[in-house]
Amino acid sequence: MIKFTKMHGNGNDFILIDEYHGKVVEDKDKPGFAATYCDRRFGIGADGVLFLGGSDRADIRMRLFQPDGSEAEMCGNGIRCLVRYAIDEGYVTGTSTIETLAGVLTVGPDGEWIRVNMGKPAYNGIEHLDGYEVYSTNTGVPHAIIFVEDLDFVISEIAPGIRYAPVFPEGANVNFVRIENDHEITIRTYERGVEAETLSCGTGAVASAYVAHRLGKTCDRVVVHTAGGCLRVLLGADGVAFMEGGAVRVYDGAVEV
Repeated sequence: MIKFTKMHGNGNDFILIDEYHGKVVEDKDKPGFAATYCDRRFGIGADGVLFLGGSDRADIRMRLFQPDGSEAEMCGNGIRCLVRYAIDEGYVTGTSTIETLAGVLTVGPDGEWIRVNMGKPAYNGIEHLDGYEVYSTNTGVPHAIIFVEDLDFVISEIAPGIRYAPVFPEGANVNFVRIENDHEITIRTYERGVEAETLSCGTGAVASAYVAHRLGKTCDRVVVHTAGGCLRVLLGADGVAFMEGGAVRVYDGAVEV
């Protein structure tokens, strides 16, 4: 039996496996485990599997495997869930450091929410793809940002061509962004690895707020509306971005393997 905890950040949901005290799923089996148990009909159902482990570089370590078996470098909603669990279990208290494939990030509670120092987003220029002006950036994972007036469309008909475009050799999450005013935006995100729209994307929220601010469309404090709820993004004068949002522990369970 493998114990797990189901968690979500704004509806972006995860299976969390606690490996703080030792390996539970062998590394070679992690991609297959994610592919099997992320299935919403034949498995537990999730947008990804978080593995919480110890680290010699930080307080704890996060690894995220997605439904297609790939490993993501970072996940904004996932890291908040991981920290909420780690606080609940007493592995960390207050501000802590998390090792990810995108580097070591500083995370801590902010009231009921979790605040993440996302580092400095990388801006990679503008591309013209499938008739859209696409802004390329990286907030731990690569993102394509597209500004639109109307968010009422079938995202699965548009996003894959951009997600797989040759200019994104590692693929990209595709974010469609509507500016509401100078301190609010609404986004929809198609996530690589999930290969579908998710209810929220933390790194996508930061990437969208960053590009919107860079273009002078918004101020440095932005509320990002997603289908699953709101996130707050603060863009510091030094270029560092902070993300704030909730993380919910839904239930604990176990599966036979």
